[in-house]
Amino acid sequence: MATNYWSFILSNLEAAGAIGGYVSLSVIGFALVSLASKRFQNKIQDVLRPKWMQPIVGSFLGAIPGCGATIVVAALYKNKKISFGGLFATFISTLGEGSFVLLGASNEADVTGNLRAYVTITIIGLIMGIFFGCIVDILGMRPQSLLSNAKNNKNPTRKEDNSIVLSLQRLMHYAILMAAIFLAPNSIMALWGGSIESMETLNSWISIALTLTCIIFFFTGKLITKEHDCFSESGDLKSTLSHSVVDVAMVVTYVLGGLLVANYIIDILVGPETFDIWMGSSKILVIALAALIGVTPGCGGMIAVAVAFITIPNFPMPALIAAAIATSGDGIFPLIAENRKDGLMVSFYGLLIALAVGYFTLIIGI
Repeated sequence: MATNYWSFILSNLEAAGAIGGYVSLSVIGFALVSLASKRFQNKIQDVLRPKWMQPIVGSFLGAIPGCGATIVVAALYKNKKISFGGLFATFISTLGEGSFVLLGASNEADVTGNLRAYVTITIIGLIMGIFFGCIVDILGMRPQSLLSNAKNNKNPTRKEDNSIVLSLQRLMHYAILMAAIFLAPNSIMALWGGSIESMETLNSWISIALTLTCIIFFFTGKLITKEHDCFSESGDLKSTLSHSVVDVAMVVTYVLGGLLVANYIIDILVGPETFDIWMGSSKILVIALAALIGVTPGCGGMIAVAVAFITIPNFPMPALIAAAIATSGDGIFPLIAENRKDGLMVSFYGLLIALAVGYFTLIIGI
């Protein structure tokens, strides 16, 4: 049977945009809450003074959706305000931007199942983070730090004249915000299994437009301007929204990639029935692959596994748990930049723990 690739691509663009609509609510919502509670962040260091509290606080910080907490803790570690066990606990418990995929909703996602999965892996991540963070501090497993040197900063970022691209990015920035606002009512109704029937066609095209805009925004930022974003770093409302748009664009881009790969393999290459049988008989391999994908630096790996969980029938929960424990989110980048040995050690031991916990949860039937 011939495959209609145009229809296949459009359906995945729409699905990614639908997920992106709710992801936008989650990302922007959590960003605004973080901005409103900025004073609380200044008190973290006071809470961290008792060393035994550091893995506990670190694990709870890591459980906050998104990558912001891992970046904050990496900065605290750099300034010797938190122990290696506290740092390790944060990276064990974080889901990175993958949390927003699980918190999202679309016609391809079981909302109740997603929320149950999110709660399950968050609780397991918290427990494992606290436990192994305390073990690391008790055993004194902190690696010998590598001193920063001039080599790390010998090539300052060179800003090129990309005024046209920056203007285009600003337009896309507002387009993403407007699309997210437009899709918000339908995204909220999707939480209760409903939709706005009279707007289904328009919502579909807005979802497709949101996905395409996010892709262009993401890749122009990565390949041309080569900056995290082109807006203010002042920490005010404008800067917060700008960073949120960058995060939304990244998540939607990775979600689309994951959907295209997963649905192509399932629907075209293998077939749903055969793939369902394969997934049920190869859980051991799937857990190992999920952990290896999750440990890749950044949020892309965890996002890919989260997309697989919400789109692939019978995707094993232990594989999602393994990926969640293995991932370190975007906080791994400043850590590796400052101290490569510490970053590699966090990733390596996190992978071992992810595999152990993943196979343990498989045995006990989670």
